[in-house]
Amino acid sequence: MCATKTRSQELTASIEEMIAVGVLEPGQHLDEIELSRQFAVSRTPVREALIQLASVGIVEIRPRRGAVVAQIGATQLVEMFEVMAELESLCGRLAARRMSADEHAALRAIHDACRLASEQQDSDAYYYKNEEFHYQIYLGSHNAFLAEQARALHRRLRPYRRLQLRVRDRVSTSWAEHDAIVEAIIAGDGARTAELLREHITIQGERFADLMASLSRLAVKTG
Repeated sequence: MCATKTRSQELTASIEEMIAVGVLEPGQHLDEIELSRQFAVSRTPVREALIQLASVGIVEIRPRRGAVVAQIGATQLVEMFEVMAELESLCGRLAARRMSADEHAALRAIHDACRLASEQQDSDAYYYKNEEFHYQIYLGSHNAFLAEQARALHRRLRPYRRLQLRVRDRVSTSWAEHDAIVEAIIAGDGARTAELLREHITIQGERFADLMASLSRLAVKTG
């Protein structure tokens, strides 16, 4: 029983990663038999993994259709990014007041790794380092409940945050925004950090149009 539980947890992480990187796209059907063959397991841990992903909104389980990768409408997506912007803003405000010198060093190290990925125009590498960067700020808030909520919503928005990074020049722009955020945190300027993170996460104007265009292309492919 314990082994099955562990395997289902591993499958949950693997399937979530496939969704995040676009191997499995919004609206795509998730066939239990196909997934069990792909991962060389029985259907039971696959089903458990899909139920777990459904519990956090990454997958939808529909009557007579089975599981599909969740799709978010334009309005809901903007609303979720609005909430994400406020959560990150609050994390940043607290991190600017509470992060230690060691935590500053860790943040700079991750920021440098983001810079290398940005200079190489490697959006995939940048994506993972970008996650680490934001998680470091959540931890730096020293508010476990807030960090948990921020990570949960970040997790839910992973596929869409990744899509944003594939827009031309977004990676280099994102790194420049990170640079200002790091300096504000290390300076202990909570208000400035909060403002910068809110602007960094909020999607509007051209960024909104670019994201919607990316989603439209996915809809054509999976439709």
